[in-house]
Amino acid sequence: MHDLKAESLHAVVDMGSNGIRFSISNLAEPTARIMPTVFQDRAGISLYDAQFSTADGERGPISTTVIDQVISRLLRFKSTCEDFEVLEENIHILATEATRTAPNSKEFLDIIKQRTGWDVRLLSKAEEGRIGALGVASSFAGVQGLVMDLGGGSTQLTWMIARDGDVTTSPRGSVSFPYGAAALTRRLQDARSKGKRAEDDLITEMKDNFRNAYQSLDVPEDLEQAAQTQGGFDLYLSGGGFRGWGYLLMSRSRLTPYPIPIINGFEAVPIDFQDTATVMRTAAESEEKKIFRVSKRRTSQVPAVALLVRVLTESLPTIRSVRFCQGGVREGFLFDGLRTEIRRQDPLIVATIPYAMTSADIIYGLLRSSLPQTLSPIHSRYVPHAFSPSLLHAVSNLLFIHASVPRETRPAAGLYSTTTGVLASANSIAHKDRAIIALILSERWPGDLAPVEESFQHRLRQFVSPEEAWWSQYLGRVASLVGDVYPAGRVAPGISRIRFATTWEQVYKKKQGTTDSLCLKFTLNEDSRQTVTKEALLDRVAQIEKCGKMKNWIKAEDRIRADERHARDYGVSIEVELA
Repeated sequence: MHDLKAESLHAVVDMGSNGIRFSISNLAEPTARIMPTVFQDRAGISLYDAQFSTADGERGPISTTVIDQVISRLLRFKSTCEDFEVLEENIHILATEATRTAPNSKEFLDIIKQRTGWDVRLLSKAEEGRIGALGVASSFAGVQGLVMDLGGGSTQLTWMIARDGDVTTSPRGSVSFPYGAAALTRRLQDARSKGKRAEDDLITEMKDNFRNAYQSLDVPEDLEQAAQTQGGFDLYLSGGGFRGWGYLLMSRSRLTPYPIPIINGFEAVPIDFQDTATVMRTAAESEEKKIFRVSKRRTSQVPAVALLVRVLTESLPTIRSVRFCQGGVREGFLFDGLRTEIRRQDPLIVATIPYAMTSADIIYGLLRSSLPQTLSPIHSRYVPHAFSPSLLHAVSNLLFIHASVPRETRPAAGLYSTTTGVLASANSIAHKDRAIIALILSERWPGDLAPVEESFQHRLRQFVSPEEAWWSQYLGRVASLVGDVYPAGRVAPGISRIRFATTWEQVYKKKQGTTDSLCLKFTLNEDSRQTVTKEALLDRVAQIEKCGKMKNWIKAEDRIRADERHARDYGVSIEVELA
């Protein structure tokens, strides 16, 4: 906290329909791209429900009681901003649908100004849609597909291509509908009270509106062609209503319990996303069994969200994947103010930069050279595409972060680093990247895991593909050897103690016949032989070779996905040569 600079702190109040969110973010470089949050709070004040509190159910003004509650929380946040020394010009109060459409909207905003001294920026429909879409863009390294934001009073639909810091959406912006989670709950209840015909009319209205909206968005031809080639659009979802649906899906995951309890980056296949009956049954069960991050209020809105999901399924083009994100108005507003060169940065690398040693780039080169760059000659095995340069840079940045942790807990610290550790608050990281990095770092430090930690490691291995699980084990053990050679993580200029080179070879194994073997050639620099000897590294070399033994391969019977259950065990025979 003592390193925070006042000019880099930005406070945002998001006065939404279902609640009011308060946050202070640090936009200092080099981590501005991931907009680290240094304070956050939420007031469960529904400005939408506040307008339907009368006995007749008709819309009315926000009551004096609710306004006083809002003022009280704003004044409390004002005190917090003073504690953090946030500059007045960096405090932003944003209001959306519920405030915009309130009968006493102007009076409400005037009272806030009088009692807090703050002006409220009332976002138009178009602004709310644009900023909400930017919140989605902030949540991933890149976005290409359809984007929806489900708030309490409204929902927005647009398309987006976010690449290299440039964000392009429909020239029309986002199409807004009065189908927010709270608003649609009320309309659905009213329709059902009138009978099936009224409910059918509501569904027909929604389908027509979404179909017409999609046609009006002028989806680029290349985006539609990409969707046809790939088997459908990627659908990106934000907003509290969709996040609640995502957590319900997470609780129904085939991998139980789901190992990464972070909604941003959670991905669902359409068949699960569209299984409204199962999700609604899960929500009903939550009355007796608490479901992580699903409140009673979100549970009460599940029937309406289920209706929306059903309508989307029947109205939009084919969807191939559904991706949930944390980013909303707050994140979109901050992301909108970042320079293009910052927005184009890879969030995975940015999130790990603060932990990098001065020689992280050299360490990256070593890890990279330990991975084969070609296909194996017999089984065409290769390093999975997930082991991208950005992921390897991130691993290199994190390789020494747990050096100060007690020796016996280092493997566990690495294992949990991406879920409850140093990267837990970095919202823009894909779940697969979190899993792979955790698996690598758990192998990076020698030692045992406790049974509960072994169980978590096993679930992470089930979460990724067998290939990704095995190569994570291999790279983690190579990283352990690198750590022994460079215990401080620093490489003197112009002096390299070791070099790696890899080649594929064909060997005969009794149980496998002729198969692929990866030869890792490890060369010690002549000048370093006095400080680093072969004998000192034999344990690490043995551990690398052990992961190539068939008994340590990733077992096919451990897979949870139906399409993987009949796959063969995966692994690669390893031979390490010391020169």
